[in-house]
Amino acid sequence: MMLEAVERKIEQFVADLEDSDAHMLLRRLPAGKRLRARLILEIAGEGLRAVKTAAIVEMIHAASLLHDDVLDDAYVRRGRPSINALYDNKTAIMFGDVLYSKGFYELNDIDRDVAKIVSDAVVRLSLGERRDILLATRFNPDRDAYIEMIDLKTAALIQAAAEAAASLAGKPRHIYRTYGRNLGIAFQMIDDLLDITQDAETLGKPAMHDFVEGKTTLPYIYLFEALNDTDRARLVALHGRKLAQADQAWIRSQMEHHDAIVRSQNEARGLIEEAIALMEAAGEHSLEAIARAMIERSF
Repeated sequence: MMLEAVERKIEQFVADLEDSDAHMLLRRLPAGKRLRARLILEIAGEGLRAVKTAAIVEMIHAASLLHDDVLDDAYVRRGRPSINALYDNKTAIMFGDVLYSKGFYELNDIDRDVAKIVSDAVVRLSLGERRDILLATRFNPDRDAYIEMIDLKTAALIQAAAEAAASLAGKPRHIYRTYGRNLGIAFQMIDDLLDITQDAETLGKPAMHDFVEGKTTLPYIYLFEALNDTDRARLVALHGRKLAQADQAWIRSQMEHHDAIVRSQNEARGLIEEAIALMEAAGEHSLEAIARAMIERSF
């Protein structure tokens, strides 16, 4: 119910611009799960500052996705045509800039600490996007490099949502920061797993799209570690190429044989269990459901 208030606040922020094109583009954006907004409202309550902060964070998240779709040449977002597919890359980039700029403007009316937390997250997110592009130029067998990248690209804003909410509520920021970081890393790990395990209809995009686009996610890294030299060479040769059905089947069968999927799932679950334990110790029992929703999903 309070998410409806967040949606109305986003619409109000964009309406304040008095630009019919921006309003039209906003209506073309799929809302998504609003996990960051849910997190803020659960931690900080349902006051006006919390609703505004949730709306701002979701606008910034939407802006990052608009830019991400351009960088990845992605034409489907959550089963619907992306803005760059409906219009062009220039429209997607500029509307992303509008949402970023309006979000930063509205942050000034919230709180200095909250503004610093969210602004820092956007800097880190941008660095993560750059890191993602650089890693995609070759097959990346380095798990640490992958974790560092998703910590920046995905976890930064989820971590900021939790920490900003704690700041608004006068709660100890450091434990919520850790909780949010764990959620963010686990969320991306599961996203990367679903790209392999789910079909195109469920995902709203082609299966194994990440690998075709040059991304080496955790299951591929663990698979590479387990393969012999001949099969490693085959896996690397498939990287960044359009995959035939036989190639997809080989990768999936090898991942199953070497437990690459299970190992990745267990790592994500471990992060979530650690986050839940942290919140349980702080008396935040309601945050378990949000944490589990990050990994118990099919898209």
